[in-house]
Amino acid sequence: MATISTETLTLAYNGHDVLREVDLRARQGEILALVGPNGVGKTTLLRALARQMRPRHGAVMVDGQDAWQLSVREAARQVGLVPQQADGDWPLSVEEVVALGRMAHRGWFLPLSRQDKHVIRKTLSQTELYDLRNRPVTTLSGGERQRMLIARALVQEPRILLLDEPTANLDLRYQGMVLTLVQKLTHEQLLSVIMSIHDLNLAALYADRMMLLAEGRILAEGSVDEVLTEGNLLQAYGVPVVVARHPVYNVPLVAPALPVVEKERQE
Repeated sequence: MATISTETLTLAYNGHDVLREVDLRARQGEILALVGPNGVGKTTLLRALARQMRPRHGAVMVDGQDAWQLSVREAARQVGLVPQQADGDWPLSVEEVVALGRMAHRGWFLPLSRQDKHVIRKTLSQTELYDLRNRPVTTLSGGERQRMLIARALVQEPRILLLDEPTANLDLRYQGMVLTLVQKLTHEQLLSVIMSIHDLNLAALYADRMMLLAEGRILAEGSVDEVLTEGNLLQAYGVPVVVARHPVYNVPLVAPALPVVEKERQE
């Protein structure tokens, strides 16, 4: 089982530090949610974990080995990245896009093997895309496209799954569908999942642990209850909040404590 961690990781653009001395460790069978204000570096951190950005200092370790000592194909067999959006409107079917994930095992020029086809079919079924496998990508809804991107990463058969804002621009139905799928696969396949997410209430419902980033560093890390406190969120976001309990799931429920105009009572 692959593990991923960082050691005093510092990431920079054009010589300007975005994140400093980040120590992170993903655990098998759990979801770690990265939360924090816009521009704090959540996507940057995921790019570094996916070996798409070299650190200025420190290291990303996969199974105790520096990720940059792995070949591109070796890294792809261990770590799958689901971006916020598809790379483009390919003239391909859903199944053809998902099959691209097998290139980590087959290369670009070898035909798909029987095992490759089995993994693709299984993943299409797991992500509820099998009936859509022949659909052109351009005809998909937002939720269907997001599931396709997850499927493309899963056919790499990674042990570590990184998701960048998997619920961005999705409605309530597809938010729940996508995160329930991620949670189910995490627990069934004992994946180590790290996802960035803006919605603190969704994060509280689906994450096992949270890491709150602010001002270029880790402000808080731990359980959902340990991270989602009024003090932590005021410090991170600069606005007061009220943290209550969810009436059904008993997890933190966050609302901004901002002045609002009282609505006129209807007689």
